[in-house]
Order: sequence, then C-alpha cells, then structure tokens
Amino acid sequence: MRQFDLPGRSPVIAENGVAATSHPLATSTAIDVLKQGGSAVDAAIAASATLSVVEPQMTGIGGDCFALIAEADGQVHGLNGSGRSAARADAGWYRDNGHDEIDGRSAHAVTVPGAIKAWEAMHDRFGKLGFERLFLDAIHLAEHGYPVTPRVAYDWSTQVETLRIDAGCRMHLLKADEAPRTGDRMVCPGLAQTLRRIASEGARGFYEGAIAAEIAATVKAGGGFLSEADLAAVQADWVTPISASYGGHEVMEIPPNGQGVVALILMNLMTILNTKALPHDSAERYHLEIEAGRVAYAVRDAMVADPAHMTIGTDELTSMAFAQSLVGQINPDRRNDAVRLPKLPGSNTVYLTVADRDGMAVSIINSIYGTFGSQIMTPQTGVLLQNRGAGFVLAEGHPNAIGPSKRPLHTIIPAMAVKNGKPSVSFGVMGGAYQPMGHAHVFSNLTDHGMDAQQALDHGRVFWGDDEVLNLEAGVSPGVTEGLAKRGHTVRAAESPLGGGQAIVIDHDRGFFIAGSDPRKDGHAAGY
Repeated sequence: MRQFDLPGRSPVIAENGVAATSHPLATSTAIDVLKQGGSAVDAAIAASATLSVVEPQMTGIGGDCFALIAEADGQVHGLNGSGRSAARADAGWYRDNGHDEIDGRSAHAVTVPGAIKAWEAMHDRFGKLGFERLFLDAIHLAEHGYPVTPRVAYDWSTQVETLRIDAGCRMHLLKADEAPRTGDRMVCPGLAQTLRRIASEGARGFYEGAIAAEIAATVKAGGGFLSEADLAAVQADWVTPISASYGGHEVMEIPPNGQGVVALILMNLMTILNTKALPHDSAERYHLEIEAGRVAYAVRDAMVADPAHMTIGTDELTSMAFAQSLVGQINPDRRNDAVRLPKLPGSNTVYLTVADRDGMAVSIINSIYGTFGSQIMTPQTGVLLQNRGAGFVLAEGHPNAIGPSKRPLHTIIPAMAVKNGKPSVSFGVMGGAYQPMGHAHVFSNLTDHGMDAQQALDHGRVFWGDDEVLNLEAGVSPGVTEGLAKRGHTVRAAESPLGGGQAIVIDHDRGFFIAGSDPRKDGHAAGY
C-alpha cells in the first residue's frame, strides 16, 4: 500500500471497461467509445487518433503502429503496422554519396506511414462501431482546437529552432514562430480535413489520391525517394507473437522488426540471475538489470532487423539456452567494460492500453519516431512524416542496412502477458531505446516485488545515454547512486524522465481491471 501523505495516486479499479493513455483527452475518448458499445479495439483506435492531434511531438497519422490484441479465451494476435522504405532505397547510393548514416531530419529518413493501414486492419477484424465514429473526437479537436498540456508544451519548446526550418511545420506547428505554451489553444485545420477523408474513405483515402500525392511530392522535394506507388503498396501484417516465461506469466511481444525480442532476452537473463530475490530499491538489482540490458541490446544491434533479412531466428534468440550463452558476460559485482553499444536511436512514442467488458485487451503503440518525426510536414494536408528510416544502418552486409521496400529496426513495442490461459497484464513502456529495459523493469515490479499497476510505473528508472553514462531519475535513492558508482558505472542525474507507460492488470478472480498511467506524461487511467 502506498503512503497516502506523499505525492502519488492510486491505481484505477473498474469492472466494465478501462483505458490508460498518456493524455487525458485520449483517455476520455476511449471511455466514451467503450460506453457506446465499442470494443477495446474501437476504443484503442479512437484514442490513438485523438493522440495524433493532441500529442503531435510523439505520434501522428504519418507514423507507424504495432498492436497485441488478447481475446478473453487467451488467444493473442499480433499486428505489425510498420511501413517500409522506398522501393528505390539503396545503401550503396548513400555510401557513394558520402553518407555514413541516414539523417533523421531529412527526406531520406521518411518511410511509408503504416498506422492508418493497421488501424483499418484491426477494425475490420475486431471493431463493433463504424470506422467513421472512431475519428469524431480527433476531428473535433483538430478543427476547433485543444489545450496544450504541460508535458506536451515542454517537449514542443525544445524543438522551435528546427521546426522553423520546414515550411509545413512552421505553418501548422508554431504560433507566431514560437511553440505554444501550456494552456494555449492549437488548431489543425489541414489535419482535420485529412482525418475526415480517412474516416469516410478508410485507409485508401490516405494512401491513394491527393493526400498520398502530397506526401510523395513533399518527400521528393527534399531529395527522398518515396513515391505514390510505395504508399499504395502499404501492408499491415498479422503476426504470431513471440514470448518468454517470467514470474509465472507468458510475456508476449511482437517479433522483429521490432525490438520486443530484446525485452524477452533481458527477462531470460534476469531469471538466470535471480534478480527477483534482490530488494526492489537496491543497487544490486539495478546493476544486474543494467548489465543484462547492455548484453541484450548488443544482440539487438548486431542481429535484429526486418525478419526477411535476419540471420538468426527469434525462437533461438528467445530461448533460455541463448540467454545461458550470454550470461557469462555479466559480473554481479562490476560493470563489464568490454560490452560496447553503438549510438542509441532517439524516439518519441505514445503507448496506450484498453480492456472491455467482454474480456478483450489491447496493447497498442503509435509513433513518428523522433520528436515531431522527420520535422517535415505536408503543407496542405497537415501530415507530419515519421523518420523511421533513421533506424537503418548503411554498413554493407548488415541485416538492418537500408534497402528497397524494407522495414527498419523498430523501437516501439507493445507487450501482453498471459497466465493460466487468460490475458493477465496488458502493458507497455515508452522511451525509444529504453523500452525493452522498461518492459523488464516494470514487469518485474509487478511480479517480483508485489507492486500494483500504478506503483510499478511510478518506480524510479535508470538507463544509459549515448556516452554509456547511467541516467538516474530523481526517484532513485542516493544509496543506489553510490552502489552503482562502486560497481564501475559512471552516473548522473537524468535531465528528463525516462519514458512513460501504461498498464492494465486483469484480476480474473475478483472480476476487476486494475490500471495505472505513468506520471511522467500528462495522462491518466479511467474506467467505469
């Protein structure tokens, strides 16, 4: 039980339906849809559409989406809604023209947005309300305006100089050439019209015709290769989730090209290391999680890519035998300086989760990758384009090297846990490269340390930066700081919170949902 005279909040406990998102308006959208008879999938799509308007620095219809959908009988369906590179993309062209990486703020980083196709695929299979109904709130907010919340305003204020460079961003995302402040009203008339077309015509209205033509023309004007044909060829693929056992649950992730496999490798290593036996606020626990994470992330950067190009299968990567082959690199008393990691990809993301009275739970994540994506926006239709192509590498022969119509290594990962044949926890943690670490840490808080959904998300976090210095949140105790330094880690206070997250724990015995929402964002959980 939390200490009630300290800052914090209780988890939300509800019976008929529950939603947890990173923005209060999106949570309201989801609950309204559930109350009107919509499925958890309907509510998740509607909330995602609202977030595309009110959290433009994190997500948008110009980005990608992954989802895990659990039915009451324990079936879990995975959906990969990540777009592909241009058919003309070629790593050799970039090397020959002096590039050593894909510039995240260039047209070369723009890949096909997959989210709208994924939303349509989810709705076709599991929706109850009409597709058009799901966009009502998003259209209203884009057309009439929405209030900018504190975390959104903070993120926006850090990007003003670069947003001024692109004509579309300057037109749609700045007010008198400045970022909006907390409480300012923002309107998005171009985006509102685009959303109306998607609502009435479905995904085809986005990937073909005037909207697609403007996206392709905008990318071409910046020197990129994305074409109308690339957009028209978009697909969202139903995939079989991958999993590993942890804490009495089967934890499920989307298979590559996402990095969910890293979370499973990390959990396997934590099982071998018996981290659950350590106090939740101990330096020992944080040290072992960090060291296991560094080893697992090294696997990601060497091996994870579009599955058609990987040289090792996910069954092998998620096996306990593979984890056993790695665990020798982890010293319980000292940082292993021999483990070196490349530059981490930055990412901004919205994760949300919804569960309904019929027992369906949805774990869904949407993203435009960098803060405001590529920071390239179509002037007329108001589509902010993602920069997922920056997740590719240019090294010859690397499985994640950019190539024609290829999916890049993806940071965004939803998660779902099943216990005794029923969905038990729907959860996800935002924060770019931090996400696998976040999944392992938060799920361990739930299963190993008896925390409720809100406490598990509130708990202090530690993660490394590009210089491999550990960033410690303010909620991490001084004893942990000292203990990590004694084990060879260089440490510093984190300049900003590490990620965000949402979680729904399903209490089948008592018939309730127990939900939490990360205080690092503006949102909350709600139920009825």
